[in-house]
Amino acid sequence: MAAAVLLRRIPAARAPATALIAARSISDSTAPLTIETSVPFTSHIVDPPSRDVTTTPAELLTFFRDMSVMRRMEIAADSLYKAKLIRGFCHLYDGQEAVAVGMEAAITRSDSIITAYRDHCTYLARGGDLVSAFAELMGRQAGCSRGKGGSMHFYKKDANFYGGHGIVGAQVPLGCGLAFAQKYRKEETATFALYGDGAANQGQLFEALNISALWKLPAILVCENNHYGMGTAEWRAAKSPAYYKRGDYVPGLKVDGMDVLAVKQACKFAKEHAITNGPIVLEMDTYRYHGHSMSDPGSTYRSRDEISGVRQERDPIERVRKLILAHDLATPAELKDMEKEIRKEVDDAIAKAKESPMPDTSELFTNVYVKGFGVDSFGADRKELRATLP
Repeated sequence: MAAAVLLRRIPAARAPATALIAARSISDSTAPLTIETSVPFTSHIVDPPSRDVTTTPAELLTFFRDMSVMRRMEIAADSLYKAKLIRGFCHLYDGQEAVAVGMEAAITRSDSIITAYRDHCTYLARGGDLVSAFAELMGRQAGCSRGKGGSMHFYKKDANFYGGHGIVGAQVPLGCGLAFAQKYRKEETATFALYGDGAANQGQLFEALNISALWKLPAILVCENNHYGMGTAEWRAAKSPAYYKRGDYVPGLKVDGMDVLAVKQACKFAKEHAITNGPIVLEMDTYRYHGHSMSDPGSTYRSRDEISGVRQERDPIERVRKLILAHDLATPAELKDMEKEIRKEVDDAIAKAKESPMPDTSELFTNVYVKGFGVDSFGADRKELRATLP
């Protein structure tokens, strides 16, 4: 494709051309392509980044594939839960994929990410594989947390992904602690601490943000605002739902969290800011298609028309599909073939994960204490030694 075509600018929301010449293969070009974000950034005590985002055909196709894998994984997890192969709590991320994918595109694996319990897709974005994801969901040994964490406690230390936390808002102070370590070690990296709008009123969040601002820690607080904290709409729970302004003395940025390119641009900007100046708050305006968890049908506090409206107007995967077709980077049939391959990839991963055994009972007490500390279990009178933990 001619460079002149690759460098033209189009708004991200523009509909694809209907009469593209389709006789070509999927593009793997790395030539620069500039695209405008769907809506402007809204900022608080900081100048916003440019709406013009530089990408490449190869990156756009990678975005499409990665988000499609995430979407298919979460749909499959829904079925596995209903089949009782996944037990306990299970919070799905479908609809919010652009946040995980766009964030990863802007940073490196040396940067840290910590999140709440809606963590499956963040794990994949950090380089996790489908087999270990499904194995963990089903409580199998091959899981990323050895089958002992389940849906809410995914983990990948070699990629600086620190979970996966079930206590609302508790991951934010931990994330600020990770940022403290990064600054102490002079690493020139940053930590992204993700939380939902339902956690945005937690006192510990403001305490952690205060000390981070005092010490100018490279902490980026990312509010994934999907507009419902469990079944409570944001306007019913927060007097001020402008979460990007909640830092008061800390800069903030509101981002279209359904636009993967806007997320990428915002996270790149936030990392550069945080390393130099200290914390910043990002509010990702996003949406979840499923209920809060698998026990929530998601239709008692919002209408089905609302959900279908977001799917039609703002779906992150469909937005990238339109860009790919508008720039003639692939044909509709090629993208459909890619989605069929993804479906098979997910099905194969599920089958392989099912082959992994459940953890042995000897694993029950492992990874609880640091080795050599607190390993003796006594009775109530402290006299009878009941067990020695491995």
